[in-house]
Amino acid sequence: MKIGICGGTFDPFHRGHLDPVLAVCERVQWDRVLYIPAYKQPFKTHRDAVSGYHRFAMTSLAIAEHDLLYASPLELERGKVSYTVDTLEELRRMTPEATIDWIIGDDNLDKLLEWKSLDRILELAHFVVLTRSGGQAILPVLSSRVTSVESRPSHGTVSFAENPTVPISSTDIRRRVRDGESIEALVPPPVSRYIHHYGLYRKGQS
Repeated sequence: MKIGICGGTFDPFHRGHLDPVLAVCERVQWDRVLYIPAYKQPFKTHRDAVSGYHRFAMTSLAIAEHDLLYASPLELERGKVSYTVDTLEELRRMTPEATIDWIIGDDNLDKLLEWKSLDRILELAHFVVLTRSGGQAILPVLSSRVTSVESRPSHGTVSFAENPTVPISSTDIRRRVRDGESIEALVPPPVSRYIHHYGLYRKGQS
């Protein structure tokens, strides 16, 4: 089984989290993709997000019509800073024979050396890099690990998947909601309805 893992705050979940993954699913041959909302991301500990309950609900609603996509509360249930290595250790125990691809945007490549226990992460999984910023600047320390998605092994390497870019950010969506602007084109319809129903991201909220 080939499993793709997409972690993030998802505050809120938007089309940039969904469309690129759907665009590469067939080529990368994932049997399933798990979206795992973070309890708190290590690089965003300074910013408060809406509750994990709301973020998990928005994620679940956004992917409900896609059979290969699932939402997991694994990091929310852990209830502490969400380190990739901890999540992978747990997933590896649950699915010891699976190929696990950790999905990241190319805008995260320059931060990989700051990730906790990167060497161990590479023992547990493979990185699949989606295009967000349009760049593919790989760190020299990882350049020897680059391989194609078709020939990737079960762990320890990095592959670049070709996908259309979706220039959307959660920060901009939250601003648009606060300013009373439309977000209909930026998020799946169920997410838009959810945000407005619960009054998320209005002025005075994060």
